[in-house]
Formats: sequence, C-alpha cells, structure tokens
Amino acid sequence: MPVDPTSDFPPAAARIAAAVETSLDTMVAAAVEAIWEQVPAYRDSSDDQLREDVAAHVGAVFGVFLTGMTGRRPARRADFAVTREQAMRRRAQGISLADFLQAFRIGQLTLWQGVLGAAGEDPGARAAALPVVAQIMQVIELGSTVAAEAYIEAQQYEVADSDRVRRDLLEDLLARHVASAGLKRAMLRAAGLGPHTRILVTSAVCASDAWDEHILRDAALAVGRAQGGGAYGLAVVRQDEIVGVAQVPRSGAEAAVANLRRACADLQRRHVRLAVGVSTVHSGLHEVPEAYAEARVARDSLGTAAGVLALPLLSSFDYLVLREDETARRLIRPEVRRFVAGDAAAGGALIATLVEYAACDLNARTAAKRLHLHVNTAYYRLERIAERTGCDLRRLADVVELLIAVRLLGAGHPGASSPGANSPGANSPGANSPGAGLPAASP
Repeated sequence: MPVDPTSDFPPAAARIAAAVETSLDTMVAAAVEAIWEQVPAYRDSSDDQLREDVAAHVGAVFGVFLTGMTGRRPARRADFAVTREQAMRRRAQGISLADFLQAFRIGQLTLWQGVLGAAGEDPGARAAALPVVAQIMQVIELGSTVAAEAYIEAQQYEVADSDRVRRDLLEDLLARHVASAGLKRAMLRAAGLGPHTRILVTSAVCASDAWDEHILRDAALAVGRAQGGGAYGLAVVRQDEIVGVAQVPRSGAEAAVANLRRACADLQRRHVRLAVGVSTVHSGLHEVPEAYAEARVARDSLGTAAGVLALPLLSSFDYLVLREDETARRLIRPEVRRFVAGDAAAGGALIATLVEYAACDLNARTAAKRLHLHVNTAYYRLERIAERTGCDLRRLADVVELLIAVRLLGAGHPGASSPGANSPGANSPGANSPGAGLPAASP
C-alpha cells in the first residue's frame, strides 16, 4: 500500500513505512532465510513448493502490517485469510503446528528489525518506531491464533479421513477383501498385518453409560497399542464398538492378553471401563470374520461387567458353556438352580470348593491344600453340596452337571478377569480344567 505523502500521517512514521515498503522484497527474503536456518523442519522438508509458499505467506503478512501502519487501524481476522490457507498447507507438507508458529514469529522479528533499520539513527524516527512494537505484537497474536485454529481444523479433517479409511479397511476385512495396494495396504503394513499373519481379533464396548466418541477413540488407541505389542495394531471405532485386529506376538497369545488387561486397567484408572472379548488365534486375514464372531461371543458373555474374556485361555469345555443357551438353562434341575443361586449370593464358598475339587481330578485332599483349607472342611463342604443338590460328587457325570449349571447361571466367567488382573487360575495347576477361573473360596 503506497504511502500518501499528503496524509496527516506523522512524517517520521511515514518515512519508516515508505522505507519498509521499498525494501519489502529484501525483508521477505531475509525472513525466509532465517526460517530455514532456525527451523529444522523447514530445512529438512522434501517439498519443493514449501519455500515458495513461505515467501508468499511472509509477504502477505508484512502487507497486513503495512496496511495497518499506514491506515492507522489494527489488524483484523479478515486480513489473515492467507494465513489460514497456509496453515492447512503446512499440515499437508508435514510441518508441525509448533514449527509453523515459530516460523511465523521469526518473520515478525525480521519485520521489526527492518523497521529499526528504516528508522536509522534519526531520534524522531526511532521514537516513532516504538509504537510499531504494539502493532507487530498484535499481528503476531492475531495471526498465530488464526494459524492455530486453521491448523487444528486441518488436523481434525485428516484424523476424520484417516478414521474413515480405517473403518473401510475393517469392513473390507470382515467381507474377506484384503487390500492389495494404496493407503489401506499401507495401514495394514503399519499394523504388522499381512495376508498370512497369525492374528487375534478383539471386540470391546464401554461397560458404563459414561462414554462418547472421543472416549472411544482414546480407548481404541490404547487397545491398538496393547494388542500390537507396543506398536499400533489396527483398532477401529465401529459405531459404539472398538474392533481390533493384531498380529500374535512372538511371546504368544497369553502375552497379548496380558498387555490388553494392563491397558484396560490403565483406562479404568481414568474412569473408562471396557468389556473386551478376545478371539482364538487365526491364521491369515481371510479369517477375520470368524475371529470377530468369536470375539463378540466372548465380549457378550461378560454382560455389563468390565473386564477381559480371552478365548485362548479357555478349554473347549469352558467355551461350550460360555454361549447363551436358554434351553440348556431350562434343563437345570430346580434343586441345582437353588444351590447355585443361594451359594453365589452367600459368597460362593461351596461353588469355589466344587470348582477346585473338579480341577484336582476329584481329589478332595489336593483341593483343600490349594484352597488353604483343612481337609475336613473340604469334605464338609462337598457333603453340603451333595445334600443340597442330590448329586453324588464321586460320579464324574454329576460333577460335570454341577459345573455346567454354575457356568450357565453366571456364577463366574472362565478365562475372564477384571482389568489388570491375571487370568484366574492361569498360573495354577488345572487352570484349563472344567470350572477353572471361578471365584476362589475363603478358608
């Protein structure tokens, strides 16, 4: 904006404005050079367009300053339309918000140095330059605000687009379509997934009403990181559910489940309670649909309880009594049903003794030792169970009937744990025996 010598603009200030305007191209070049020297992200960028973009942006912002100086009005948001555009371009060019704002401030410092240079040694001109400091500060503040808002908006668009691609990728996997090229293929590689990778699939939902999209997204990141063994597996928010697909780590499925439980425990400390089901190990991405169905069964078996139920830690018996089956429940004899409901309400001491008795191959002495009970106490409890149910606990068929009733009536979830706990019974003998994983009894 050429300075009008006939205006009532102070002569000294008018001389500064005219000098800045005359040397504008030199100042822009100096600012760009300073940015490249002081901000490594700009210097290391491989984008050939970046330097030209920066020069155009610096020139536009310097123009905003001159307009304000010669027109005696403060900068306005509308003056920074180019800054908004450039912020979005920097995001696409891989420049962080912090680096972008640092470059913006370097440009304004260069402008201030140009103002001082234009003032020279003239005391009047130097005095006229001082009020310019406030104007430059306003340009920095308003320009930085517009830049940050635009950058964050661009980041949100990018996240939303990435989420969309991830959801599409998951739907492809559930339909047995494995991506062979493009962004989806890159996402699979980043998650450590290939056509023949051994995988685990998880299905998780919030076990409370206090959730929203942001909570689910944060929880999905934690699930993806945990199941990926420190790297990010593929974890996708699918409506109100988190679905994860991850490579089985070299240390095995048990280690992956332990990582997942630690992640859920950390989320629970932040008041995010997840119910998580984990599939068995599958060979290849073409088996994602079957693995997902398994994870859903495990997750649904938790009901409204938070925790992790992992199928790799179950026996085939555990799994068979895990599924919802109203017909099987109706076949439970009334006296057995009353026993299970009554003992569960009283703390489950008899049920726990029964479970351990079965895990010890119907050896009451061994069960008493594991439960830290006197053997006579164990015998007494077993007799009470027999009296209340009419079952002969020396007969395997009767013991199995009781164990099935315990499971079907929800007295415990085999292989499940609250967040952060180790799999119940996982480190004890008989952990995969019928009934392993139910509550332990008190002495």
